[in-house]
Amino acid sequence: MAERLLPTPSQTVGPFFEFGLLRPPQPEIVPADTPGALVIAGVVYDGQGNPVPDAMIETWQADRNGLYPSPEDPRIKLSRGLVDVFDPEHFHGFGRCGTDAGGRFWFRTVKPGSVPWIDGRPQAPHIDVSVFARGLLHRLVTRMYFPDEAEANASDPALLSVADPAARQTLIAHEEDGRLRFDIRLQGDGETCFFQI
Repeated sequence: MAERLLPTPSQTVGPFFEFGLLRPPQPEIVPADTPGALVIAGVVYDGQGNPVPDAMIETWQADRNGLYPSPEDPRIKLSRGLVDVFDPEHFHGFGRCGTDAGGRFWFRTVKPGSVPWIDGRPQAPHIDVSVFARGLLHRLVTRMYFPDEAEANASDPALLSVADPAARQTLIAHEEDGRLRFDIRLQGDGETCFFQI
């Protein structure tokens, strides 16, 4: 009688980002001389509040007109000639940065415009953020919202889906030393709100 084989247990992920995915790193979504360029910086913390030195953060965002640099955004074809559409050579919407020994990451980008929700309602300007780290079998997905968009944030459908006001605040960056600060806490006190996708 043949022996019954069982599935192999899942493995944890990483840390392999430095040599597998971060050469070269891509934290500069726009060049430094881009009008309206801003820097977003933060630290990834584990459940004990210690910095995570080998995580990887990815971002995806619309341009300042609320258009995604993707042929799958049908609004791009409609907008040609009507608005100043992004220049794909200087704005690609995607960023990737590994954390350093202190758990720090950063991105240079522009503030995105509003994009429509699935039912057409406007969303507040935001940046989609994915977190990859050792011990995670799947990426964690969150968003970063802008502190100067209080009115838009108050009506954003995704933010409104977060019932706990304290959890909602973990999605809003704050200004610090001329940058936007957006820390990511994987667990524990002040845990960042993550979305199930």
